[in-house]
Amino acid sequence: MRLLAGCARPDSEAIAATRLVGSPHPGPLSQGERGERWGHYNGVRVLKLIYRRQRRLAVLGSAIEQGGDSLKITFCGAAGEVTGSQHLLEFGDLRVLLDCGFFQGRRAESRRKNETFRCDPPNLDAVILSHAHIDHCGNLPGLYRAGFRGPVFCTDPTADVADIMLLDSARIQAEDAKYLARHLERGQVPPEPLYDEEDVRAVVQLMEPMPYNEWFTLNPALRLRFVEAGHILGSAICELEFKERARTRRLVFTGDLGRRNLPLLHDPQPVDGCDILISESTYGNRVHPPAADLKQALLEVIQEAVHEGGKVIIPAFSLGRTQRVVYFLNQLTNEGLLPEVPVFVDSPLSNRLTSVYRRHAELLDADVQSTLMTDADAFGFHGLTYIGNRQESMALNRRKGPFVVIAASGMCENGRVVHHLKNSVEDPKNRIVIIGFQAAHTLGRRIVERREKVSIFNRHYKLKAQVKTLNGLSAHADVEDFKWWYDQLASRGGVRQAFLVHGEPESSQSLATILRDYCDEDPIIPQQFESFEV
Repeated sequence: MRLLAGCARPDSEAIAATRLVGSPHPGPLSQGERGERWGHYNGVRVLKLIYRRQRRLAVLGSAIEQGGDSLKITFCGAAGEVTGSQHLLEFGDLRVLLDCGFFQGRRAESRRKNETFRCDPPNLDAVILSHAHIDHCGNLPGLYRAGFRGPVFCTDPTADVADIMLLDSARIQAEDAKYLARHLERGQVPPEPLYDEEDVRAVVQLMEPMPYNEWFTLNPALRLRFVEAGHILGSAICELEFKERARTRRLVFTGDLGRRNLPLLHDPQPVDGCDILISESTYGNRVHPPAADLKQALLEVIQEAVHEGGKVIIPAFSLGRTQRVVYFLNQLTNEGLLPEVPVFVDSPLSNRLTSVYRRHAELLDADVQSTLMTDADAFGFHGLTYIGNRQESMALNRRKGPFVVIAASGMCENGRVVHHLKNSVEDPKNRIVIIGFQAAHTLGRRIVERREKVSIFNRHYKLKAQVKTLNGLSAHADVEDFKWWYDQLASRGGVRQAFLVHGEPESSQSLATILRDYCDEDPIIPQQFESFEV
């Protein structure tokens, strides 16, 4: 192994540990504590992290080699498509993977892609993880199972969120495997999960949390810095500098770029010019509706339902979308505008992830910091209940309105929201609030299309509930956000060569025509497994 001579600030962690021993922070941080980088860790956890890192550095630092002159990039995933983010960097003897995401889509095709790795996991030196969405981190346990034992560099919140998301992914795979085994034809071999909870726990132990905005020297040939991407909690734009014999080359990987002026998270942070840019392009041909009116629209829907004694069902993704809706409702409560109505978050995964948002409240935007000056919990208010066990959820299904329930999954295909919909779609007093994109052939899409009948658990129900669609909550940059961020990049030195990934072909091609004005060379839209020496 060749990576990691040691971190650039070996003494700062020991200082942090001395400062924090015996200072647990189970809830939101106070104003004074909010600025402390490691403030939410208790002393025992910090000391364990330091011991583990020192032990790993001792092993990895024993055979370091200088990087060569050629930087090779192989696009192993999210090339010509959105899922499976994996980009292999080879610089001399160093081999580093940007992200290790799950391919998603058709079951058989996705499984084939997720079962194999082109990056040679046993000889991979490290992973740099941009954020904890499954299409970016979801195959880390599979990478571990395939022989990877190096460090996974990420931000602190990303490590916490990935732990939760990956355990949930392992659980879903185990349940899917059991279901498929019960429905096999005679003689068919039951599929095994791609990884299990043991693999998750093992790879989480490899994670090396790093703060934002600080350079870390990973080896004499490479240093790394994370800056705010504004996409989800912990998301990062990754800046890498490769030191050659006569010069230093800069590579910037956007991960998933977030939006400007969307409450809860900071805007994406501009970076200095670079030699190589790897940019996502998910919504490179779309302009999102403004988010400013969403809170008012949500309030009006709730007021109407309360007046009629109906329920408000809000299907929402557990990570990001749920927390933003709860934050809006908390603001409405603080402003004295939300009616006296019970609100329930009915998703165990959402509950765990919201706890991570509370733990890292110091990383949320200025609006949240202002709220926390007078409100101890930006994700809690009078009348809000986080549902835990299945019995409480079942009781909620029998409850009469008015009330509001936020539940996963966002596309209404699985999770507790399906039960709430089953018990609500046939009553015209009820409202179903759709706050995200609904893929074709999903229950969510059929509801948005206002089908006369919808199938839920293999039974047809008349869709009589009112359907409200509130656009504008997407956490992905749109074309205007991309233009702004590229403008900032151009003013700070520009780009020599850009690669567009993580987008459908039409979106990537549209964004390439815009990005061309900011680059010395025409942007490249790589295909899967294409390699480039830059």
